[in-house]
Amino acid sequence: MLDEFLHEPRIAYFSMEIALQSDIPTYSGGLGVLAGDTMRSAADLELPMVAVTLVSRQGYFRQRIVDDGRQVEEPDPWQPEHFATPLEAKIALPIEGRTVWVGGWLYVLRGHMNGRQPVILLDTDLEENSAEDRAITHHLYGGDLAYRLKQEMVLGMGGVRLLQALGFSIRQYHMNEGHSALLALELLRRYAYPPEELRPGESRYNLPRVRELCAFTTHTPVEAGHDRFPYGLVHRIADELVDLATLKQLAGEDALNMTRLALNLSEYVNGVAKRHAEVSRTLFPGYLVHAITNGVHPFTWTSEPFRRLYDERVPGWCHEPELLIRADCCLPDAQVWEAHEQGRKALLERVQATTGLQLDPQRPILGFARRMTAYKRPDLLFSDIERLRALSARHPIQIVMAGKAHPRDEAGKQLIEQIHRHQRELAGEIPVAFLPNYDLATAQCLVAGVDIWLNTPLRPLEASGTSGMKATFNGVPNLSVLDGWWIEGCIEDVTGWAVGDSGTSNNDDDAASLYEKLEQKVLPLYYGNRDGWIRVMKGAITKNAAYFNSHRMMRRYATEAYIR
Repeated sequence: MLDEFLHEPRIAYFSMEIALQSDIPTYSGGLGVLAGDTMRSAADLELPMVAVTLVSRQGYFRQRIVDDGRQVEEPDPWQPEHFATPLEAKIALPIEGRTVWVGGWLYVLRGHMNGRQPVILLDTDLEENSAEDRAITHHLYGGDLAYRLKQEMVLGMGGVRLLQALGFSIRQYHMNEGHSALLALELLRRYAYPPEELRPGESRYNLPRVRELCAFTTHTPVEAGHDRFPYGLVHRIADELVDLATLKQLAGEDALNMTRLALNLSEYVNGVAKRHAEVSRTLFPGYLVHAITNGVHPFTWTSEPFRRLYDERVPGWCHEPELLIRADCCLPDAQVWEAHEQGRKALLERVQATTGLQLDPQRPILGFARRMTAYKRPDLLFSDIERLRALSARHPIQIVMAGKAHPRDEAGKQLIEQIHRHQRELAGEIPVAFLPNYDLATAQCLVAGVDIWLNTPLRPLEASGTSGMKATFNGVPNLSVLDGWWIEGCIEDVTGWAVGDSGTSNNDDDAASLYEKLEQKVLPLYYGNRDGWIRVMKGAITKNAAYFNSHRMMRRYATEAYIR
């Protein structure tokens, strides 16, 4: 099975997490979902790529919500042998003075147009290793700093070595976030000059060659969000990756900063939206940071009713999503509304089956689903409960939410509890449903079934955000803060509505803007002008879905990052 992928040079795409399918828990959120969409579009477009990630046998975690709204984390193991094929090759990696063996699994990702892409799932759970080392690839984002460093060694250094052992010819390495930046150090070692060829004082490392081979996508718009490892820990666990003077020159004097390392060893660097690239240039002055705005996979995130409608009215949309720009004249209003109604019905059924709450089929549904953490501000909608009650008294609403908080993010967990307190407080007036264990399947149901998609992060902390893009393929307008992709996607009253302005966030001002838009624009349009509402639905399809898709994104990566 592997042989079909070895006949031509490939782009190696490294990511700590990749969302392959809903029941394979090798992802925690947006970064992994983006990686999955990247590889799905690569399959559809038949771009020669190979993805490398960790097997994460124990998954991320399964979220259970107990009666008071508290998140409880439960194991979410999976068995790779049920989905993937074991690989015969193994490589040795020195970790903490021991030889750790790294094997892998081949998962073949199939596009909906017969394309196929190999995904290598790295695994240290081998009989040659000690119990401690077998667990390195068990938990996605688990453990302490030492555990994370070991994982990043396996991903970056082990991934490069295993690709070579398997016979892949790699023309370029693409690092999706800094977790895999140690692959660049592995390449430095591979392309080091022989000692006899060096002149006095000349570096033994061929930095230009490594930079030529590497591309880096950064996703985190705040300095504190980038992985750092103290050099004492690096010395204990990784010994000498390269000489310390060179490592400090590339990765920072105080600690090994994985983002700095990737920036210094990549010829091509990009942010994931235009605003994010601007913020990144400010964070890392002196580096050229391009902008390739994220996109989402057309087929995956379009509901079945809309797929059928697009197939009938916009043939070829799935391979060329830009054809959806014609949707305003090609799609009959009645059929757009009917496709959406089918998505709403499926969501209402899922909410009742999952939570026992019966939503009103006549009320508009506001949807909010993403990682539960403070800067995402899932509580902004509830800032003024009395005002929320008053607007719903005039124009009744209902709310569906979902999202996980990282097990160590106590503030995020408290936000989930707070949402459940609001749910109880508003019972009988405004239905509020919280769907537990947010995953791909839940996301697909949500983005197709809600009427309005909310996103309310603190500016400028949203690098891109892709959940709202998914909603647009189903004709769902966004009501969102002007950050990340929405700065590019928002055309007021055409594709959706802006919350606040594009300056620095102020909670009171943003909450006031959110209520004002709901009271004066969004809800009056929904209740009072069905034709006008469908025009905005079509605007979301023609102006947003036609552009913010991963086919466009991958075509740009191919022409700007991979072919240089």
